[in-house]
Amino acid sequence: DVQLQASGGGLVQAGGSLRLSCTASGFSLDDYLIGWFRQAPGKEREGVSCISSSTGVTYYADSVKGRFTISSDNAENTVYLQMNSLKREDTAVYYCAAEPLDRGWASFFIADMDSWGKGTQVTVSS
Repeated sequence: DVQLQASGGGLVQAGGSLRLSCTASGFSLDDYLIGWFRQAPGKEREGVSCISSSTGVTYYADSVKGRFTISSDNAENTVYLQMNSLKREDTAVYYCAAEPLDRGWASFFIADMDSWGKGTQVTVSS
């Protein structure tokens, strides 16, 4: 049973940093693509970043490139999203999601992955 648990959100001032964690169970990170998404009130869900642990290939949306870093720790079965230089427009509920690698990339780009964790709120104040 694929399960995902996102954590690490909170309130931070603009320019600050947060690290989100996505702890996975029921599958191996090597077999799945893990994506981070966010959704702000009144806006569509946005794919922020994703990673293939087995290949090391990553993707970042232009809006976060250079500020966010995604990484994985297979021993902990956890994917991290380090968020630096946070801006007010990064305020959203952040979700992690997973799908087997053979379908994961296509699903990530349409924001429709198989398995989702509960979100964690990130609020950036000015």
